[in-house]
Amino acid sequence: MRFALLPLLVVLALPVGAQPAPPEAVLDNVRARVAAGESEGVFLGIVEPGGRWTWGDGRLSAERPVAPDAATLFEIGSITKAFTGLLLAEMATRDEVALDDPIAGYLPDSLDVAFADRVTLEHLATHTSGLPRLPGNFAPADMSDPYADYTVEDLYAFLDGHTLEREPGAAYAYSNLGMGLLGHLLARHAGLSFEALLRERVLDPLGLDDTVVTLRPDQQARMTTGHSAGQPVPLWAFPTLAGAGALRSTGADMLRFAAAHLGLVETPLAEAMALARTPRAQAGHDSMAVGLGWHVRTGPNAEVVWHNGGTGGFRTFVGIDEAQRRGVVVLTNANLGMDDVGMHLLDPGLPLQAVAPTADLAPETLARYVGRYQIAPGFVLTIAREEAQLTAQLTGQPPVRIYPASETEFFLKVVDARLTFRVDGEGTVEGLTLHQNGQDTAAQKIE
Repeated sequence: MRFALLPLLVVLALPVGAQPAPPEAVLDNVRARVAAGESEGVFLGIVEPGGRWTWGDGRLSAERPVAPDAATLFEIGSITKAFTGLLLAEMATRDEVALDDPIAGYLPDSLDVAFADRVTLEHLATHTSGLPRLPGNFAPADMSDPYADYTVEDLYAFLDGHTLEREPGAAYAYSNLGMGLLGHLLARHAGLSFEALLRERVLDPLGLDDTVVTLRPDQQARMTTGHSAGQPVPLWAFPTLAGAGALRSTGADMLRFAAAHLGLVETPLAEAMALARTPRAQAGHDSMAVGLGWHVRTGPNAEVVWHNGGTGGFRTFVGIDEAQRRGVVVLTNANLGMDDVGMHLLDPGLPLQAVAPTADLAPETLARYVGRYQIAPGFVLTIAREEAQLTAQLTGQPPVRIYPASETEFFLKVVDARLTFRVDGEGTVEGLTLHQNGQDTAAQKIE
């Protein structure tokens, strides 16, 4: 991630004060969600002209039962795309690249990519390239670290044989592949790794010393543990598609990143930041647009520039309201996010997610649902229990927590879905029904 040299900026420290603190009702909502097991730990931060406010709740892990703080590192996942878009904008403001450059000029001459003359760098940065979300030859050997074994050779082999399903620029379709390819091409053009280029052009000028791909020893000690269904999960590696989601960062760095976009600190990247935030295409519906990496949502009371992120054990959010000059950061170390908290703090017209009430079931009641249920040939839904918590895991997917609404009805929070267990008159569980997307799918218990 590196390119030519940029003057290093000494970023002014942001004063810490209580002025930007959110309403207590918002904190109560977050506390209740942590208590309900939706997240292990949460960092929440706000920055405004009057200063910054930071707060943490929950824990880093069972072994480290302390709340995250501004120095705790999280995987920020797809928020990396906002940095990749800014990197493109920075290089464009130097006339080192042009947004409308076809990617043909950035790929190896040995490749013969049919669409390379029609897809531009801007198409990649705005998810309008026509490329799919993931490459067709993406086949992780380990789903707990899915990008780790995807190589540059795999990427080139896919591009060499792929035919676009839609014309570049015709429609928005979110693509990890597209943003990962953009980061790869910019780094290749610079003759540096993605991390080295980003460090030189973006991270060092902004003073973001704790925003990294590769953790230093001191950062490893401050890295929180990611969780899926309450269980620790590994960090993710992105050796090839780093521009899509490889970064780790802290609440302090993310607040500084937001403050720079708001003009609350002096930065040599102001022009590039403005270019990156500028809406360039619609993103699925009238209230959402996309810039270079960033999304722009027009809500009831505010225009919010934002991005979220998710890896196997983390969900994250950063957003700004330029008119209000407010930035919000929400970082969680679990695979169920709190984007609604960030959006609500930027636009109170957008609602907070209610904490759904749950039934209190006896351990023996939960235990009878444990087992394997045949959803379809080759697809089994496994219900497991750890103390008072049930999880559901579909073949090839990570486990997710399920919550009791009644003795036989359970609901998911990661998606809009419910499970109804079928119990005979003697209390034996015969099967379940999955209710999702307007469909009811019955599954027999097989063991």
